[in-house]
Amino acid sequence: MAQVKKPISNLVNQIGDNLPWYRLPKILGLIALISLRDELREDNLFDTESPPLAQNPDPDRVPPEKINARTFDGTYNDLEYPKMGAAGAKFGRNFPLDRVHPDLNNLMNPSPRLISQKLLARQQFQPVKFLNLWAASWIQFQTHDWFAHKPGKIEDSHEIPLEASDPWPSPPMLVPRTPSEPQQEGQPPTYGNLNVHWWDGSQVYGSDAETARKLRTGTDGKMKLGKEALLPLDVDGVELVGFADNWWIGLSMLHVLFVMEHNAICDRLKQTYSDWGDEQLFQQARLINAALMAKIHTVEWTPAILPHPTTAAALRINWSGIVGEDLQELFKFLDESEILGGIVGSGTNHHGVPYSLTEEFVAIYRMHPLMPDDFPIYSLSTGESIGNHNLLEVSRDNTREIMEQYELADLFYSFGVSHPGALRLHNYPKHLQLVTRDDGTVIDLASVDVLRDRERGVPRYNDFREMLRMDRIKTFEELTDNPEWARELKEVYNNDIDKVDLMVGLFAEPLIEGFGFAETAFRIFILMASRRLKSDRFFTTSFTEEVYTKVGLEWIKENSMLSVLLRHFPMLEPSLRGLDNAFNPWNKTSG
Repeated sequence: MAQVKKPISNLVNQIGDNLPWYRLPKILGLIALISLRDELREDNLFDTESPPLAQNPDPDRVPPEKINARTFDGTYNDLEYPKMGAAGAKFGRNFPLDRVHPDLNNLMNPSPRLISQKLLARQQFQPVKFLNLWAASWIQFQTHDWFAHKPGKIEDSHEIPLEASDPWPSPPMLVPRTPSEPQQEGQPPTYGNLNVHWWDGSQVYGSDAETARKLRTGTDGKMKLGKEALLPLDVDGVELVGFADNWWIGLSMLHVLFVMEHNAICDRLKQTYSDWGDEQLFQQARLINAALMAKIHTVEWTPAILPHPTTAAALRINWSGIVGEDLQELFKFLDESEILGGIVGSGTNHHGVPYSLTEEFVAIYRMHPLMPDDFPIYSLSTGESIGNHNLLEVSRDNTREIMEQYELADLFYSFGVSHPGALRLHNYPKHLQLVTRDDGTVIDLASVDVLRDRERGVPRYNDFREMLRMDRIKTFEELTDNPEWARELKEVYNNDIDKVDLMVGLFAEPLIEGFGFAETAFRIFILMASRRLKSDRFFTTSFTEEVYTKVGLEWIKENSMLSVLLRHFPMLEPSLRGLDNAFNPWNKTSG
């Protein structure tokens, strides 16, 4: 969206002194959000690459295959700075670098394990009844595209303090340090992203050509699917995908679905461009499939978890502008304005800072409470229960067995009629507080989540708010509207409100009516959701028929998560009938 004129934004800001954006009439709320987003663009983007990214001496002589298709490692998205956003590039920051040094003296104060036990552990499952379980699967599917810190070594670990009465099975609790990148003296530690920073579907396709090669059939651009439309297995019996960390059936199903979608796109392209070979069909389908996933996230998943009229409108405007996709296609000049024509198809703009995802962006996506501990399986045809499994039984090495035990349609339906957990205190999955990793180490993921933010210099909750132009919270009673939580928070943090960790504060913070996560986290989202589109030339200057083809642009425009599901699983139609968002609860089968 283009910048809002100062007199208008100043007027809205004056009104907002008494009424926040979510209580304003929709048009004023939109102006307030746009104004806030423009301020965040100006003040909350910081580069960590040192030395600066190398400049391409001749961006006009880039090979055509790097211009009209995404590279696997993310290079050459920006032709002037080819390594911008590539795999291995550093995470940026949303706060000044002098404010993101880790507080090493308080790295274990209070103990992350104490926070896990006293504030995060699930006491009783708190569901989000306006969402289905696909909302939880989808966000993990997306974060696997966006970011992964390099793994550390057990011999270089933090030791998390344990109480004498702690039942931890194998003391001490060791958490490998995140390996840092070289940095200039006096700068805070910086960390590299294993994945590509761009929104390119790398979780499906991989972040290097060798991984992609293993996933392809070599014919008509298509990707491999095994028997019963399941993913192929490698020699060790592990499902072959672009990125497979923290594997479970929710991820496996979405990978199946979007490999199917890739192959369907190939079929459609082949109908029109019959002379195309395998490589051209693959690259074109990959480009289209990645854009469709970005669209689904922007205009379906996010409005589902943030179901407020103003945010729903803002997200539609982000993608296709006020005029919508039809007029945008008819009047190309509308793309010159983010507000009228949307970010997609507009000009690329990094807003003065080389593009990267940020450590603060990673921090707000610590959403493990979305995961239930139990997964009931229902029959699509009768609605009856046909199985029930806990989280451990549907994850890691058990995933394939569950995928083969049930019909895919029954699994898809079961997720559609089940709910994720709320992002609140006392709702962290118990099965994630005792996890055995591939290397045999045992971790409490809740403790690790708290420690990682501290280790990487993510400011604690009050400092985080202040740097996003939000009021500091003065008391625990102001932090939460739950008196018992306020009492527990006081006890754990020794009555020091400024010590509250970001994730804990986000889970305690009262939610805007209907919101699925805290407004404090939403401030980072306002900035970075737009940035991921605006900085990427494949969503901006290269979002054209010349690059995507007419067929490709039509596919992206005409499809949604609903149509993708129905294309590959038409038997789900009664469950999806009447829905306008696939992440809302589905219709239940009546026996």
